[in-house]
Amino acid sequence: MSLSSALSIAQSALLATSKQTSVVSRNVADASNPDYTRRIAVVTSTAPGARAVEIQRAANDLLFRQNLSALSAWSGQSALYNGMDQLDLSVNGVDNASSPSTAIANLQQSLQLYATTPSNQNLGTSVIDAAKQVVNSLNSGTKAIQDFRTQADSQISTAVNDLNSLLSQFQDANKAVISGTRSGTDVSDALDQRDAILKKISEYVPVSTFTRGDNDMVITTKDGTTLFETVPRSVTFTPSAGYTAGTPGNTIYIDNVPVSAGTGDTTADGKIAGLLKLRDGVASTMQSQLDEIARGLVTAFAETSSSQPNAAGLFTWSGAPAIPAAGTLIDGLAGTISVNAAFDPSAGGNPALLRDGGANGAAYVVNTGGASYSDLLISYGNKLDQPMAFDSSAGITVSSSVSDYAANAIGWFEGVRQQASTNADSKQALAARTAEALSNDTGVNVDQEMSLLLDLEHTYQASAHMMKTVSDMLDSLMAAVG
Repeated sequence: MSLSSALSIAQSALLATSKQTSVVSRNVADASNPDYTRRIAVVTSTAPGARAVEIQRAANDLLFRQNLSALSAWSGQSALYNGMDQLDLSVNGVDNASSPSTAIANLQQSLQLYATTPSNQNLGTSVIDAAKQVVNSLNSGTKAIQDFRTQADSQISTAVNDLNSLLSQFQDANKAVISGTRSGTDVSDALDQRDAILKKISEYVPVSTFTRGDNDMVITTKDGTTLFETVPRSVTFTPSAGYTAGTPGNTIYIDNVPVSAGTGDTTADGKIAGLLKLRDGVASTMQSQLDEIARGLVTAFAETSSSQPNAAGLFTWSGAPAIPAAGTLIDGLAGTISVNAAFDPSAGGNPALLRDGGANGAAYVVNTGGASYSDLLISYGNKLDQPMAFDSSAGITVSSSVSDYAANAIGWFEGVRQQASTNADSKQALAARTAEALSNDTGVNVDQEMSLLLDLEHTYQASAHMMKTVSDMLDSLMAAVG
């Protein structure tokens, strides 16, 4: 081997080692970056004694896709469960203290106490006060639910804007990948950036991807709707200024295709689906249940007459004096139910009408036996425990008493919330496991990199020693010639 060839080999080895060292140093510097994929410096021989370094990216498409799916499921489930927690506190209060069920139980106790001493009008006033608490629970619960739906609607609008922004960022990153691939330059950083954006997109909607020539990526939703192909597809949504009971929420469209939130109330894939289920599923069902409780109360406390149709009694509503049809949901009734002013002493009414009847005229008077009469009061208390028909669209049993129905409404919500919590825990664990598996396969192990760096240091020293030897031999040769 000539001295010039030996010198060339040593120089090539030094350059290769320098590039390898640079790659290892970059790996160590970005070891804590969850969006960084480990780089591998692959040395190849291009000519006798010459070396070239190619930088490869340690990617695992299967694990990455699994992680995207898990991230989407966790994001949707987290949004759903956290929203349920907020909804429960705003409607039912701590330990259900402000729930209709608790208020109805207090009303029953007040009725029973009044029935034991029907001549005591202070006890009658206490019943009216308890009835006001029932009304307040239903009215405030309705307002809380509709405010929550409005808030969820606003969050959906924000999520849609964020998704459009991420798709625009993805377009820029995808262009960088395509351009670098075509020019033959290292696109590792551009691929990392594109994958990081894709992770964020998956938190809003579940996605599938496939890669075409020049590393060009196409994104679709799980149901096949194109989300990105060369350019982003438009994600559109028109937010509502406010909601009332029974008002449907506006639809989200991806490339003019409506977005589905999926089935059931306890699972959601992607933050947008979670918010849709809160706005149009869980919250709407809770509202329907409040409306059915309110309808049941109007019916249970209706005044009856042998010659006249039943008329609204202690509890009245916008359709009074008529009684709502049995087993038929009336949207928003819980928001408009009120205590009949004829019974309310603060409005000039008489609580004794609850004992005697007659709020709707003489035809409805029941008591003609004096102040000790309690049959009507007892009958009202009994009606709260007597089965009646409820609308099946409200999500719980169609035949039960008003008091049981109110308790079942709490039970229904606690059931879906508990299931949502269980699902959230399992999906969080799955997201963590897939992220760990992906990191183990494509992330940086600092110990390994430092070990590799030590090996490269030895290689560098050997190459440098070889150059020193060649240099010394050249010096000796020149001295001999001179």
